[in-house]
Amino acid sequence: MAKSVTTVEEAISVERLSPYCHVSGGDLDAAVQLYIWNAAISGAFWIDIAHLEIFVRNAMHMQLTQWSIKQHNEPRWYLDPAGILTPRRTTDIAIARARLTDGHRPKPETPGRVIAEIPLGFWRFLVSGHYELTLWRWCLHHGFAGQPRRRPLHDRLSRLHGLRNRIAHHEPIHRQPLAQHHNDLLTLVQWINPQLRNWIEAHSTVRSTLATRPVALHATSR
Repeated sequence: MAKSVTTVEEAISVERLSPYCHVSGGDLDAAVQLYIWNAAISGAFWIDIAHLEIFVRNAMHMQLTQWSIKQHNEPRWYLDPAGILTPRRTTDIAIARARLTDGHRPKPETPGRVIAEIPLGFWRFLVSGHYELTLWRWCLHHGFAGQPRRRPLHDRLSRLHGLRNRIAHHEPIHRQPLAQHHNDLLTLVQWINPQLRNWIEAHSTVRSTLATRPVALHATSR
């Protein structure tokens, strides 16, 4: 067993395992078990965050499309007919559109394909204070009927975006307030549609995986 653990340590790298060793008091076996659990809870969260991302972007896309048609007779809101988006956001859109048309197998551009290429960070910034008096007031709030205020939505989405990025880069999340993050996620989805929250809860493995948290972590990472 010791040889096997040492092999895993070498493959993962001492540097990547060091946060787990620190929490485990230098016990390499416990550190590897914690690493395995961190991967399990990351995978469970990744699925729920993927659902959240799709629900959020589709809710916003629907409202933006309806608003753009009404105001500018143009369903492709991402062309920014009103000149509202910041240069950073228009760059995000340009990159998304380029991904469809560049490469060996270009695809016809459709609104659905474009929004599928836009990352979660883009949608997070669309509900930032910068767009409070424009996009939020004009249309986006309609996509979140359960929450009339922008700030609570933005704050939760920002925290979940940060968690998503840590998971995407295989970083430790075991010391994050994971139960609170999951509550944030479910609350966000409920603001879109309570039935969607029920659907995520019915299929999520986050809570059951949290229940298998190594005992040594119970006092330090909730």
